[in-house]
Amino acid sequence: MIYLDIARSRDEKPIQMIGKMANRHGLIAGATGTGKSVTLRKIAESFSNEGVPVFLVDVKGDFSGMAKKGQATGKVAERVNTFQLGEDYYQNFPVTFWDVYAEAGIPFRVKISSMGAMLLSRLLGLNDTQEGVLNLVFKVADDNGWLLIDIKDLRSLLKYVSDHAAEYKSMYGNISSASIGAIQRQLLALEQEGGNLLFGEPAIELSDLLQTQDKQGMVNILAGAKLMRSPKMFSALLLWLLAELFTEFPECGDLDIPKFVLFFDEAHLLFDNASPALLNQVEQVVRLIRSKGIGVYFCSQNPLDLPETILGQLGNRVQHALRAFTPKDQKAVKAAAETFRENPDLNVAETISILGVGEALISFLDEKGMPNPVEYAYVLPPASQLPPLTPEEQKEIIENNTYYKKYKETIDNYSAFEALLEESKKEASDKKQAEQRSLKETSKKTAEKKEEPNIITGFFRGLFGVRKHSNAGLGYDVSNQLGKEIKQGLSKGINRTLMGVMKKK
Repeated sequence: MIYLDIARSRDEKPIQMIGKMANRHGLIAGATGTGKSVTLRKIAESFSNEGVPVFLVDVKGDFSGMAKKGQATGKVAERVNTFQLGEDYYQNFPVTFWDVYAEAGIPFRVKISSMGAMLLSRLLGLNDTQEGVLNLVFKVADDNGWLLIDIKDLRSLLKYVSDHAAEYKSMYGNISSASIGAIQRQLLALEQEGGNLLFGEPAIELSDLLQTQDKQGMVNILAGAKLMRSPKMFSALLLWLLAELFTEFPECGDLDIPKFVLFFDEAHLLFDNASPALLNQVEQVVRLIRSKGIGVYFCSQNPLDLPETILGQLGNRVQHALRAFTPKDQKAVKAAAETFRENPDLNVAETISILGVGEALISFLDEKGMPNPVEYAYVLPPASQLPPLTPEEQKEIIENNTYYKKYKETIDNYSAFEALLEESKKEASDKKQAEQRSLKETSKKTAEKKEEPNIITGFFRGLFGVRKHSNAGLGYDVSNQLGKEIKQGLSKGINRTLMGVMKKK
């Protein structure tokens, strides 16, 4: 059985997470400045050392130091000496830096079609009616095989659907032009926030996050400092990643160690103002994704920041200090204390308020999947460098990465924008041809009307045996008229076929 060494108890007993239970998810909570980020880093390092790739969001820009070996200085050196961890404790980890804005990492892109209407509606801040219209637009794209890659694809499709609203009404329902306009305005706002950089190709391939190097799992770090300025983009992207992993990974049950682990810092942003439908979907994914060999660890200031249905799925828990200065804070502390399995030797509610930096209350799952009694613990220090890399050091790592060339340049492949452009040109051409045919038919009917014989003249000609002069003779007149009728018949057939094809298109 694999054990991840995370902390020490007050009597210096190892507090370890069981690898087989690591896919039962986890929670790292605590007030600002109490050591949550260091704990997150330590747990991520432990997974990496077991060959498990991890993904985490660096919201403060201080995880880049994981690429360098730690140094015996300051508080880290004190704790290493206290627990006699030895000089060989320090090490570096393989790191891949990703960034939606392509400034502090390799570009991280997704396709609009891949994200889907529900998450995109959250990203755009749409109401229920507007979300319904967006669902309809996605349905039109799917039915026609039009791939939505970037914002210009979606914008062109919105215009197309609006222009053809009458045609789609019977099949998909009423399409409000006001809702289309609102979605277009939100797309413009998203572009101004950098959304045009999030959507495009080459889009991230999940397999590129699952790499190992020298038997260590790759630490994938997504730059989050700038991304946090757009909370909706932040939450939609991470929820997409969670859903995409759930969709693509096969069932594998409880492994000795997870295949992949996600760390979601500032987890409350994932659920702020989320619709009941979205919360229900997230709950299902979190509940079922563990059978795919994936562990999810949420990091937030207070356990109550997460929905109760999600909180109930998190078996491995680390609680750092919570300050109880107000009645509301005291209530939160009491609620946090009640989430742990009771330890008769420890007053949890009282202890939470007096924990020092790097100290925590920890309860991991045992071999049977039951929570262990909560323990007062000292989290082990990171083995990697605590200070972040210099911009020059980070740039060198980024540009030397195998995936830098793969994702560096944006590629504008054939997608809905180009397909709709062709459709528009064809419609214009068909319309012009139809107008020309109509004009030709009108001219033809006018000419035939002029050639109709006068009734009185025809009577006297027949009476006196006078016939219309023709150089070709009677046989030519008959055959000419017959050919004209055959030609008219064929022309009508071709027209009917052409009109049928245009209607189908």
